[in-house]
Amino acid sequence: MDTVTSTVTTRELRDRLSDVLGRTMYAGERIGVTRNGKLVAVVVSVGDVEALEEFEMRRDVAA
Repeated sequence: MDTVTSTVTTRELRDRLSDVLGRTMYAGERIGVTRNGKLVAVVVSVGDVEALEEFEMRRDVAA
């Protein structure tokens, strides 16, 4: 995934949740979460989710 700026393991996420959320909210980072070396989730800002929903809505209307 090209837009993920960095990754953390699930254990690191548990230990550094506040930092990860701050980096996502204020720096706009997209932080991947890995389990057993595999990317399983991405923490993104609310703005990113809203933009994605707007894109999907426009695509659905166009279809």
